[in-house]
Amino acid sequence: MERSSIDVSKHIQGLPDDVRGDIEVLDQVISSAMSGLERVLYVGRFWGGSDQEIIGYGPYSYERSDKSTVDWFVVGLAVQKNYLSVYLSVVEDGEYVSEKYGKELGKVKVGKSSLSFGGVDDSDLDKLAELVSLSRELSADYLA
Repeated sequence: MERSSIDVSKHIQGLPDDVRGDIEVLDQVISSAMSGLERVLYVGRFWGGSDQEIIGYGPYSYERSDKSTVDWFVVGLAVQKNYLSVYLSVVEDGEYVSEKYGKELGKVKVGKSSLSFGGVDDSDLDKLAELVSLSRELSADYLA
C-alpha cells in the first residue's frame, strides 16, 4: 500500500451513505486520541491481495527483514465489504494491543492487529478511544 495525496475528509464524504456516519464517528474518536499526528489515506493492495483504502493515523516507517523500508501507520480505519476495521499496529508485552484488549470492546471480531465490527453500535467507543490512546503512548518512541 502507498500513501496517497487524496484528502481524507473528501474520501470520507465520498463513502456510501450506509457507512459514512459510522466512519465519521470513528474518525473523530481516533483523530481525537491521535491529535497532532498526521492523518493520511493509504491505497493499494493489502495483505491477502485485496485493494484497500485505509485512513492511517500516526505514520511511521520500519525496516523489513529484507532491508526494504515500509511506510505504515500506528492506527488505521477502513471500510470492508461487510464490516468496518480498525488496525492497531502496536505491541504491548509481546502481544498486539488488539489481541490483548479487543474482546473488551463488545461485539467485535478480533484479529492479530485488527478489530472488525458491523458498526459503531457494536463497539464500546470509550474503550476504543482508550486503546487508540494506548497505541499512541506505546508508539511514542518511533512517532517522535
